[in-house]
Amino acid sequence: MKIERIETFLVPPRWLFCRIETSDGVVGWGEPVVEGRAEVVRTAIETLSEYLIGQDPLQIERHWQVLSKGGFYRGGPVLSSAVAGLDHALWDIAGKVYGAPVAALLGGRVRDRARVYAWVGGDEPGEIAAQVGEQVAAGMTAVKMNASGRIQPSPSLAEIKSIVSRLAAARSVLGDSLDVAIDLHGRVGVAGARRILHAVEDLHPLFVEEPVLPEQLHQLPEVVGRSTVPVALGERLYNRSDFVPALNAGVAVVQPDVSHAGGISELRRIAVLAETHGASFAPHCPLGPISLAASLQVSFATPNFLIQEQSRGIHYNLESDLTSYVVDPAPFTWVNGYAEWNPLPGLGITVDEEAVRAADRKGHAWRNPIWTHEDGSFAEW
Repeated sequence: MKIERIETFLVPPRWLFCRIETSDGVVGWGEPVVEGRAEVVRTAIETLSEYLIGQDPLQIERHWQVLSKGGFYRGGPVLSSAVAGLDHALWDIAGKVYGAPVAALLGGRVRDRARVYAWVGGDEPGEIAAQVGEQVAAGMTAVKMNASGRIQPSPSLAEIKSIVSRLAAARSVLGDSLDVAIDLHGRVGVAGARRILHAVEDLHPLFVEEPVLPEQLHQLPEVVGRSTVPVALGERLYNRSDFVPALNAGVAVVQPDVSHAGGISELRRIAVLAETHGASFAPHCPLGPISLAASLQVSFATPNFLIQEQSRGIHYNLESDLTSYVVDPAPFTWVNGYAEWNPLPGLGITVDEEAVRAADRKGHAWRNPIWTHEDGSFAEW
C-alpha cells in the first residue's frame, strides 16, 4: 500500500482540510490550518507532498521525522500545522487499516468519556449570565470566555474591574460546582497579568489562559509564582521544546493544538512531557470537526487530561459549524458536558466529501481582525 494522492480543501468558515488516498483506496483526513493563513499552509502541504507520494502510509513516525526535520530550516506555525494535518490523515488511515480507533493505537483509552467546555462570548455581565445559563441548561459543566475585549497593556482599574464583573456574572450562574475559565490572549503585560490574576483569585477560575504572549515566556515565572490561580497556555507553541520553559515556570495546564503542534504524534509527546512536570493537558481546539476528532483521540488516551475545547456554536462559526462537513454528527453530541467514547476506527468520523468539495469551490479568505488602541497604536487581538 502506497500513498497515491494528497488533496487540500479550503472550507468556510476558516478551515483547511487535507485528504490522503492510498493505492488500496483507504482514505484519511486531516485538518492543517493556521487561522488567517490557510492559503500559506495549503502551499506547504503541496511541498511536503513531494516526499509523501509513493510512501507507505503506515510508517507514521518515520514520516513525521522527515516532514518535521528534513528541511534545514525547521519549525514555526506554518510548517508545524502542515505536518499536523498530514499526521492526522496518516493516523486516520492506520486506524482504518487496523480496524481500531487511533486512541487504541496510542495504547488504549484511559477514560470512558472526556469532559468538554463551551465558549460564551457575551460582552456585558447580563449577556454572560444568560449565555452561561443556556450552556448549563444544555448540560455543560464548564465554560470559557475572553477576559476582555481590547485592553491596554497596562490595564486601568476600570478595565480590571470589568474583567472581575464578567467572571463574577458567570460564577453567579455556575455556583461552586461548575467551572469557568478566562482567556487573556496575551493582551496585557506582565504587571497587568499579575494584577488580573490577583483580582480574580477569589472567583476560582478553572484556569486563566495566555496571561502573557508566547515570546515573553522568560517572564512567566513572575506571573505564575505570584498567584494561586492555575495558568494555562500553549495554543501558540508548536513543539515539545517550546513547552519546556513554560513547564519549568510552573504552568498548571498545557494547551497544545493538534492542528498546530505537529499533529497527533507530537501532541501525545507534549502530554507526556506535561505529565512529568505535574501539569494537566487541556487541548486547544476552536477549529473544525477533523481537528476535534483528532484531539479527542489523544485526550482519551492521556492520563493527565483535564478538559477539551470544542467549537460547537462558537462565534467564528456563523456560516458553517462543527457538524457541517460530517455525515453523522453523533460523535460531537455532548452528554452532560462530556464526549462519549467513540469506538469507530481511525479518527472516528465520516467526512462528507461531497460537502467538502462543494465548500472548497467557494473557499474563504478569513483574516483575524486588526485592533488598535485609542491612540492608533497596535493592540493585541
